[in-house]
Amino acid sequence: QTMIRSMGKSVSKHSIAPASTSCNNILANHALTNTSSSFETHDGFHRRRQPPRYFGSTSSNRNQDREFSSLALPLAKTSHGIVNVHKSKSTSHAVVPRPRVVVPDNNKNAKTVPLAKLKRLNGWNLNGSKVATDPSKAAAYAERAAETLIELEHVIEEVTKKMEASPSHIAYAGSAEMPITEELKIVKPGEDTPSGIWPVFRMMDEDGHFRQASGPIGLQTVPQKHDLDQLRSSLLVQNPQYSREIHSCSLLHPSKHVYPDMPKDNDTSTKIQKNSLLRAHRQMIRLRKMDTILHNAQRQGRISFYMTCHGEESIHIGSASALSPQDHVFAQYREAGILMWRGFTLEQFCNQCFSNDLDLGRGRQMPVHYGCRALNYHTISSPLGTQLTQAVGAAYKLKLDYMASSSSSDNPKEAAIAIAYFGEGAASTIDFHSACNFASTIQTPMIFFCRNNGYAISTPTNDQYAGDGIVSRAPGYGMAGIRVDGNDLFAVHAAVREARNYALETSSPVMIEAMTYRQGHHSTSDDSSRYRDGEEVRLATDVSDPIVRLDRFLERYGWMNETDVASVEDEERLAVLKAMEGAESRPDPSLSTMFEDVYWEKPPHLVRQEAGLRDHLRRHGVSFQ
Repeated sequence: QTMIRSMGKSVSKHSIAPASTSCNNILANHALTNTSSSFETHDGFHRRRQPPRYFGSTSSNRNQDREFSSLALPLAKTSHGIVNVHKSKSTSHAVVPRPRVVVPDNNKNAKTVPLAKLKRLNGWNLNGSKVATDPSKAAAYAERAAETLIELEHVIEEVTKKMEASPSHIAYAGSAEMPITEELKIVKPGEDTPSGIWPVFRMMDEDGHFRQASGPIGLQTVPQKHDLDQLRSSLLVQNPQYSREIHSCSLLHPSKHVYPDMPKDNDTSTKIQKNSLLRAHRQMIRLRKMDTILHNAQRQGRISFYMTCHGEESIHIGSASALSPQDHVFAQYREAGILMWRGFTLEQFCNQCFSNDLDLGRGRQMPVHYGCRALNYHTISSPLGTQLTQAVGAAYKLKLDYMASSSSSDNPKEAAIAIAYFGEGAASTIDFHSACNFASTIQTPMIFFCRNNGYAISTPTNDQYAGDGIVSRAPGYGMAGIRVDGNDLFAVHAAVREARNYALETSSPVMIEAMTYRQGHHSTSDDSSRYRDGEEVRLATDVSDPIVRLDRFLERYGWMNETDVASVEDEERLAVLKAMEGAESRPDPSLSTMFEDVYWEKPPHLVRQEAGLRDHLRRHGVSFQ
């Protein structure tokens, strides 16, 4: 963008040399690619560089052009010839050598002639000053050369736009190439479904930029560091196509209250402690560190089991931040981040995994099977799909309660929904069909949130279904649906917010399919290297990691740099280690808790069982605590 503006100021019909100089100098400082034999495209894959193409070049011209490695750019066509754009092998920056034009000779064969030579031959040197020659021809050639440079400016602008343009399609593991859309649109029952493959809604590309900014070039005002209001204003100016999403994104608004899990500001203000976006970034890092450390703890034999969510953090934090605290969550087993956003502490996570006396589940569940009644997070069940029908029943009850309170009270309950998370593998269960059919038929306000991460344990998606993913099934149930990029924090937040509003307004279900990739093993009982290639994992990790994408966004606006990110990572790593060591040192739950928390009042058969256990332990000299 700087290059284009500078060139625009320097190119004119009466000033040839400054434009040529500007073009070379600016592009020399604009590192478009590196000097390796391959380059990374916008779809995330590495392509081999293509050799330079020549139009009417002589052998000597080819030898000269071999000094430059091709940028894989098309030749620049102008009305006066074809200009090659090259890159010097001796530098890591893109450069534009002196333009060459194609000049037809008397035999109608094209030959390339350096533009500078053309100008000198016709009486003008590089500075545009006259050399002893025919004045009548000099002005014509000078004007022709200037027009060529002006056209070159437009060609470079088009090429730059194409190189910086957002990708139009994306391919996920085991899936066909999917179109990407900037339109946040929930396809409602009765509307025409997308022709072909359902598009993926996205706001932020892998490089941390919002897609296809149509606002003024460059930052109009550099937002003050950690000032959400100024950041939101800048985003609105640059990205008017996302104005509704940016205005409504709670991550881009300060919290009304201080977040207790955020570090205190260096001064007396509470800007950091109320910063929703920085909290989202920190919690994504916290979740990654917790997963890594507790996964390693299982490998050391300190806990019995663990499941990570590497690569899916944006789904957790993006969706959780768009829900209300009164909404009921029915998770599968890979959604710890939703619980973390609602206030579940590292100590509580570790207490559950170590099954100690402070575990809310009293040590009755496997690790990572969290639950918290106070946070409306229903306890996780191991069998696939069971939470789906339970969520339908809960949503129906929430609907009835709201209707009853609205008709009989001056202060009705706040409307709430249920949300059920599941993987694409669980969509093959009978519970999925039953839940979708019931929800649509009895019109329950809820969200079916599918995490399509490419694998159901070892089963890839192309062995799981033959259709277009999961969301394409929604119209068959008479259900609304939308597909979203699960690695884009802002897109997930916007999709869930929109789906929640629709569910409440219409009292009907919505299906969301979030496309992502499972970077880790299915669980500590799994070895994913037996069924997928390590290069596939590496490419997905390098290209589409959601934390890296958010890092780049924050770096672009001066909110974070590599040192800041490393500092947050160290803080969260130490916090997880401290919580884990504290949980590991605590005693096991008391045996008396075995008969509690199942019924409000102990039924007779549990009273008999407890008495029998006490008698058995007494005979063997074991105290009942």
